[in-house]
Amino acid sequence: MLKEQMKQYAERLQKGQAILFKEEQEYLKKNNMFEGLGDKLSVADASARFKGSYMERSEKELESLLAEESADFLKLPISYFRQHKNEFLYMESEWFEIIGVDAISLETDDLFENYDVMLGLKLQKKYSSVIRRYLEKELKNSDTDFDLIFEDAIWNLNFNLEAVDGFSETMSIGEAYELIYAFLFKLAESVEEQ
Repeated sequence: MLKEQMKQYAERLQKGQAILFKEEQEYLKKNNMFEGLGDKLSVADASARFKGSYMERSEKELESLLAEESADFLKLPISYFRQHKNEFLYMESEWFEIIGVDAISLETDDLFENYDVMLGLKLQKKYSSVIRRYLEKELKNSDTDFDLIFEDAIWNLNFNLEAVDGFSETMSIGEAYELIYAFLFKLAESVEEQ
């Protein structure tokens, strides 16, 4: 799945219809798909990735919309969610299609007060063991840091963002989404390598 998405992405890059970011550049080079692109393109700052994304900030209990947010919201510190425990941010982005994700939500968990990432992963059920191995290897306290359930032809994945290497309490919400994207991109690569 990732390889097919990346072929389409490389075609859009060739036509000047896409922006190049670090994860995609590394993948294209690693898979010999970067030919003819390298001299034309520079890698964009990661903070630009989610500027055009659709974001809703909602109240948790009733899932009622509080506001549609702009890219400025991503500049706020991630601690915003510790100060507003009753809220979550839902984001849709064209970039999520590349990694097989429908949308990503971020909030503070009510019980443990850690930063909880929730998403739907569009991978076949047969990849269960690969997905679980990746999560167990990459998350610090693997057995308690994620929940993975296959329902209605999609994987519902929740994981503790604080267990991802590179997390910092001082990061912005935008930087948190960049870290989440990089983590999921590597997951998609692991599945593809199986």
